[in-house]
Amino acid sequence: MSATLAVGVMSGTSLDGISTALVRLGDGKVELVSFRQEPYSTAERGAIIDAIARGTPKDVAFLHVALGERFAGAVLALLAQARVSPRDLSFVASHGQTIWHEPGHATFQLGDAAVLAERVGVRVVSDFRARDVAAGGQGAPLVPLADVMLFGHEQRGRWLLNIGGIANVTWVPKRGVAEGAFAFDTGPGVGVIDSVTRRVDPEATYDVGGERARRGRAMTKVLDELLADPYFAQQPPKSTGRERYGVEYADKLLARVKKAGGSDNDAVATATALTAETIGRAIATWGKDSTAEVVISGGGAKNPALVERLAAKIQPRPVVLFDQLFFNGEAKEAVAFAFLGLQTVSGKAGNLPAATGARGPRVLGHITPA
Repeated sequence: MSATLAVGVMSGTSLDGISTALVRLGDGKVELVSFRQEPYSTAERGAIIDAIARGTPKDVAFLHVALGERFAGAVLALLAQARVSPRDLSFVASHGQTIWHEPGHATFQLGDAAVLAERVGVRVVSDFRARDVAAGGQGAPLVPLADVMLFGHEQRGRWLLNIGGIANVTWVPKRGVAEGAFAFDTGPGVGVIDSVTRRVDPEATYDVGGERARRGRAMTKVLDELLADPYFAQQPPKSTGRERYGVEYADKLLARVKKAGGSDNDAVATATALTAETIGRAIATWGKDSTAEVVISGGGAKNPALVERLAAKIQPRPVVLFDQLFFNGEAKEAVAFAFLGLQTVSGKAGNLPAATGARGPRVLGHITPA
């Protein structure tokens, strides 16, 4: 198969911004040609959070179009950076911005594909999650098929861990082998940590370098109460989102820490410990190989305090940063959705039923012509 040039667009549950990846796909391989990130402004992030919490139909409709324009601008900026013409692209694959994800019922992403197709002049693949939900699946995580086909180890099993706003793991027995692979959301990633950090320091967007977590201490009693959440013990397949682990959850965590006499930094440390503990427990509970490496990507991979705590929790399993094996780990999900876009335009299934619980493999998404 000849190589396909495409762009993947990702805006995740962390609400930190838009990731765009220009990729060359073909023969079971992926090459990251160029990558770009654009942070959301405080106003943009606030508009998304407000739409999730209390948006009217008008608010949601206007945000849908505004995000379509924003995604289009990000794609055009990426192409300019790479000195590539839109006419050279086969397609743009846009995940969209999730504003509601309730497994078993509905999943809803904003970012008008029609606007994106008009502005860039390229066909757009979007709305990846809905078909899996319609087929009885969780609609998430969807990255696992890319994990299996592109990022598994060539000889042995490997965990692929993405710590975005929500953390998810994929177990890949061997690259290209879907049988025995499974995946699920473990719970909070950096979303709760970021929200707590913004509450205690409105000028900060996240805990840079994990410094606040290092200066604080996790409040054991509060952490134990949080770990009693039944989601963490629930058997996969399972997925979750900001509806459960969003700003309101972060506010309650902060209030509990304050009530227990803890400081602002103790609250950040407790949120960090919660993410590390829930990921660690998930891998220990559902992993059969205690020596398989754990490859970490996403924003959480840039938080040393989180990575160190997690590494201590899951030893003797070695922890490896995705960047060390492939490319910038923050590009991974955008690249994965480019791969899923290729599956869609090729008429091939993009979900992994063992990960989502769907009744079977399904071709995902909608295609908006150029």
